[in-house]
Amino acid sequence: MGIDNQIYDRIGGGWWDEANPLNMLNGSFTPGRFAYFRGVLARRGLDPAGLRAVDIGCGGGFMAEQFAELGCRVAGVDPSEVSVRTAREHAASSSLTVGYAVASGERLPFDTESVELAYCCDVLEHVSDLERVIGETARVLKPGGIYFFDTINRTLASKVLVIKVVQDWRPTKVIDTDVHSWNMFIKPTELEETLRRHGLRLGELTGLGPRANKLVVLRSYLQARRGRITFGRLSERMDVGEVKTTGVSYMGYAIKND
Repeated sequence: MGIDNQIYDRIGGGWWDEANPLNMLNGSFTPGRFAYFRGVLARRGLDPAGLRAVDIGCGGGFMAEQFAELGCRVAGVDPSEVSVRTAREHAASSSLTVGYAVASGERLPFDTESVELAYCCDVLEHVSDLERVIGETARVLKPGGIYFFDTINRTLASKVLVIKVVQDWRPTKVIDTDVHSWNMFIKPTELEETLRRHGLRLGELTGLGPRANKLVVLRSYLQARRGRITFGRLSERMDVGEVKTTGVSYMGYAIKND
């Protein structure tokens, strides 16, 4: 079954609105992911200031603004015109310099070996041609460049939580459309093999998920579902970040071969 990527044009004007379901990807997701990515840069002794970075599937610009605040020269691309417009307007209102363009990961509008960083957050499980997206990412990265990513694992746990609970079951579903397909989720071994085929060497994998007490997560989820708290508040309460298990979601980085 296909997924409805048109939702990002229908409600993409509200990425930064905590009442919008898309804002769940901000709250604690953005700080959790970014803390890990920033830690990788620090462990590798890399100063992000001045590095050229491309945000593939930038959405409303959550991660792009984080990297821009670090001093990176960021360019964000997304196939959703509405999302790109929202990201551009928010960056301007925050006095941040981020270049945005309407483009897809399958065809990046950047020169070969022109960036030091590339990252893809909550995107790989949405693309129709994973092979081509990874190939394009490898093309624009300089040798030794870093590729950050996170995505959803194809397991029974992800089928129950991400598909059944969040998307399919009427009492618990968050939004009335299919934003994910379990068949498009990616096992870590599959992603590593794809990276290797395009000259990207996996550096590390780690789990990504809620760190809050399970009862707190469940109660907050139901409150958001009933409109008692915002989706942004739900995300904050979940305290998403690095966890031990990769059974539902995982993140990591790869290095382009010299």
